[in-house]
Amino acid sequence: MRVAVLGSGAVGGYYGAKLARAGHDVTFIARGAHLQALRERGMEIRSPAVGDFTVRARAHEDTSDVGIVDLVIVAVKAYDNATALPMIRPMHGPNTTVLTLQNGVDSVGEVAAVAGESSTLGGTTYIATALSAPGVIEQTGTHRRIVFGEVFGVLPRVPERVTVIHEAMVAADIQAEVAGDGRIPIWEKFIFLVALAGFTGATRLPVGPVWTDPFIREQFLNGCREVEAVARAEGVEVAADRIQQIESYVGSIPGTTRSSLLIDLAQGKKIEVEALQGSVVRRAARLGVSVPIMSTLYAVLKPFAAGEAPRT
Repeated sequence: MRVAVLGSGAVGGYYGAKLARAGHDVTFIARGAHLQALRERGMEIRSPAVGDFTVRARAHEDTSDVGIVDLVIVAVKAYDNATALPMIRPMHGPNTTVLTLQNGVDSVGEVAAVAGESSTLGGTTYIATALSAPGVIEQTGTHRRIVFGEVFGVLPRVPERVTVIHEAMVAADIQAEVAGDGRIPIWEKFIFLVALAGFTGATRLPVGPVWTDPFIREQFLNGCREVEAVARAEGVEVAADRIQQIESYVGSIPGTTRSSLLIDLAQGKKIEVEALQGSVVRRAARLGVSVPIMSTLYAVLKPFAAGEAPRT
């Protein structure tokens, strides 16, 4: 396949490198020092899970230099969608599929507004990676899991294009799974992620101190329940025991775990508050669902959306 990775950072860069290593024709979309490093040295992956390797692949800043591709993987931060998603158009042809792996539940619609619903697949990923230096990605965990599928006009059978992409990923040592309704894995992760990002971001603490305090832990789970209620009001049939799943999972992860929102917040960078807590609040208002915990977290984090809080 001809693959373009829009957002070739820690997540997109990792998956693009895995596909390139498996023999696919991959182009990384990048800029600045990262682009220069990719052109000069290639994409280096450091991983105790899969071993270290380096791939050489094309890298461009201007997508009009890429040409039409079979698959575009979108992995930019959601707050960059307004400027990044129009970059899909020069790479998009009648047979191009666009797969978004971004956080949040809004991106599938935003991608479809550019590429068309018939071209768009939605997915989510579970992976721990970091861009440690230009052209260098470090994997700190073992997971490299993608769950994806149709999100518009969900079909009773798996379409051929989904099967082809799934087979390519599995052959590239990516733990890929196909969902009959791609909205379900996106929302199931969203229910957890919005609470994790919100509580760690608002407290400026990793998950351990949040989870070991009984009162805060219960508010965390109540926040998850609010998001679950929005999902069900949207008509998305998430797992009946999703809250129990989250409770078991959070109790098993290291207490030092920090959300990407907390990491960005601590570095004074933009945060995905609008794609996470903001999206919950807006959807809940439209659907008439009460979300007091999420509304409070949104109010606390919203001043930092663009990075450093405004000074008075």
